[in-house]
Amino acid sequence: MSVVTPRVWLVRAGRHGERVSWALDNQVAGGGFSEVDDLTGATTREAVADLVRAGFPDATTNLIANYTGQLWALRERIAVGDIVVLPMTTSGQIAMGKVVGDYRHLPDPDPERRHVRPVQWLRTDVPRTAIKQDMLYTLGAFLTICEVSRNDGAWRMSRVLELGHDPGARPALGASAPVAPDVPQAGDVEADASPAVDVERYARDRITSTVIEHYAGHKLEHLVAAVLRAEGFSCTVTKASGDGGVDVFAGRGPLGLDSPRVVVQVKSDANPVGADVVQKLQGALSGHGADQALLVAWGGINGHARALLINQHFRIRVWDADDLIDAVCRNYLRLPDELRAELPLKQVWVLVEEDVP
Repeated sequence: MSVVTPRVWLVRAGRHGERVSWALDNQVAGGGFSEVDDLTGATTREAVADLVRAGFPDATTNLIANYTGQLWALRERIAVGDIVVLPMTTSGQIAMGKVVGDYRHLPDPDPERRHVRPVQWLRTDVPRTAIKQDMLYTLGAFLTICEVSRNDGAWRMSRVLELGHDPGARPALGASAPVAPDVPQAGDVEADASPAVDVERYARDRITSTVIEHYAGHKLEHLVAAVLRAEGFSCTVTKASGDGGVDVFAGRGPLGLDSPRVVVQVKSDANPVGADVVQKLQGALSGHGADQALLVAWGGINGHARALLINQHFRIRVWDADDLIDAVCRNYLRLPDELRAELPLKQVWVLVEEDVP
């Protein structure tokens, strides 16, 4: 007997992730749409639309339909057992969980924290680097609430929840790979159908994918060293094996012997690194008489590693993929010509999209 894949929903926590901590701490997904009253009694789509019109009396027909589609999904289409994906803009990671209850309207003093679905958050540290580019594009939709289905999205994100990484779309879909029944109604909003995409996030993800394609493994150490040289350090990259937990030695001065003297560990894995890596770096920091340490963890760090670093703020810094890309962009014009030829970038100006609830 085949297993039905649950639906997957992208549910944001504010345009800039301002409700992420609240959502995770309170085991809920949703919020926003503060102008709209309680949807508990709105048992039809048209009833939801009436509440949206009352909350946005001057809105266009298209905007009313857009907001109605999102709130109707939160109120009715999302089912218990479905998977929720929450991008965390502050950390660059993604949280995932399962819906465990029906729609609720919370009596929270903050009107942005009322329209919710109860969720059991199961992963809160999935790195964006563990998800393939086409799926990241879908997750870059500007909508607050939308379904993820294109490119085998439901099955793939189910696998991310289970395994921690995106296996990509299956070669062929048929009777052997059923998905949950999906009978779209007029005006239903899906991420796949939305032309509004976070262009900045999409561009960042494209750069990130290109960097790891060209600089995986030992080559990433040389990229990190090039960035640090651009920031005024003299660097030595150690051999690929037997490095004793240090991939790059960096220091000031012509010989790289002046403070701050930094030991650097570089991990190009897509998954978060653990406490063992942090402990090894702490040992290298003391053993080499360095002032500071830098851990470049492409997939970020897990909770155990983060706990070890609580009291190390002025001694150990962590760069994840986003931090390294920031450093590359910040120093791009000072990087070697051959590196810029391998990674051709240019700065562009784009119109800021209108914020959504």
